[in-house]
Amino acid sequence: MNIKSSPAIQPAPGSLDVPPVTFTPPDWNNRKLFSLLWPLIVEQLLIVMMGIVDMVMVSSVGEHAVSGVSLVDSINFLIITAFNAMATGGSVVASQYIGRKDGKNACCSARQLVYISLLISLIMMILTMVFCRQVLKLVYGNIADDVMRSAQVYFLITALSYPFLALYTSASSLFRSMGNSKVSMNTAVLVNIINIGGNALFIYGMGLGVAGAALSTLIGRMIAAAVLIYLLMQDWLNIINLKGITKIKLEPDMIKRIFNIGIPSGLETSMFQIGKILITRIFTAFGTAAIAANAVGATINSIAFMPGSGFGMGLMIIAGQCIGAGDYEGVRQQTKKILKLSYMTYFFINIHILIFMNQIIGLFNLSAEAHQMCVVFLRIHCVTSTLFWCPSFVLPNVLKAAGDARYIMIVAASTMWIVRVCSAYLMAFPMGLGPKAVYIAMGADFLFRGIFFATRYLNGRWKEKRVI
Repeated sequence: MNIKSSPAIQPAPGSLDVPPVTFTPPDWNNRKLFSLLWPLIVEQLLIVMMGIVDMVMVSSVGEHAVSGVSLVDSINFLIITAFNAMATGGSVVASQYIGRKDGKNACCSARQLVYISLLISLIMMILTMVFCRQVLKLVYGNIADDVMRSAQVYFLITALSYPFLALYTSASSLFRSMGNSKVSMNTAVLVNIINIGGNALFIYGMGLGVAGAALSTLIGRMIAAAVLIYLLMQDWLNIINLKGITKIKLEPDMIKRIFNIGIPSGLETSMFQIGKILITRIFTAFGTAAIAANAVGATINSIAFMPGSGFGMGLMIIAGQCIGAGDYEGVRQQTKKILKLSYMTYFFINIHILIFMNQIIGLFNLSAEAHQMCVVFLRIHCVTSTLFWCPSFVLPNVLKAAGDARYIMIVAASTMWIVRVCSAYLMAFPMGLGPKAVYIAMGADFLFRGIFFATRYLNGRWKEKRVI
């Protein structure tokens, strides 16, 4: 059937006249739920694996290359956070319009997301290219000359990819908001293939070193953005389409809706990452073994987190559509179902980490001291994350889908800095618990975040929020 705005629902002011699109609303039965969730989980795993493979291939160039790429990636991650935050805002707005069966405004929100993401990325690209060296010196101080050269080259070339990355991120989020997570997963597979093939060609074949790694990243993002934007231009293929996007018309009300979700989400992630960086300094006070043990523990944990991240993204999409349709009972049912799946998955993963812990850590060739430290870190983490991670990181996606992003930002920043950062330093030094204090504090952070988010969800205050 053709989607038209309900008489009781007024379209966004000044919306472009987009032809009606065909839409059969999903009922989110178990089959469709599985079809949404498994590609999201695979996509998250691919993202982590790409970073690991990238670092391994760059390591053949030398330590200066690894160091340079690592330094730039830390900055790039904060920049990417801005794109992901805007994509989250656009995805929530679009999901609610889809749930309301308002195809016209769903398409309008998609166009506005593309406009603002592209504008932000172009500004960041220009600033990075002009102040590349100054940014590196400001963040990291004095860097060895060979590391600085590698970092500059990598930073300048990857900065060229920001607009394509912004388009890729926005388009992927729009496909997910339609319940079509396979498109973004397949695109992630394509990006991985291009990235690995490009690294092999440019680094090993042509000897371009760090520049080769950056070029393969740039090309992968260019192709991915082109593919996804092309698919979104096909009005016969999607609930949301970008037809008419070249007739640029900004809609302040729609942009405000996206910013109301995107800005708090971006601040939340940024403050969280800065807190994590500060905590890692604790390990430097306890020597190389502690640093290495934490690096391995963090790598193992990052892989374990990925299924939960996929569940959270899926829950945000489903809750957004249900809220847009006014189906709060559907939100409750799907939240309960996805939380159960998250707990079961996390228990399965962590129990296997505990059973095969020595074998897994043994793959990283740590010293005996670092190996034993890593065992302690992972034991603490497996227990605390199994109990507390799902309500602290999966559940808040319901609040975000309802437009309660500011509450999430306040809770996440408060628990990160008051519970995790402060208690980690207190336990590590005055109380003498050493580096394992970081993992105890992390578990405490999960606990308190979960309590605040569960309380907010159960008292229903998020239902009072309005996105559209």
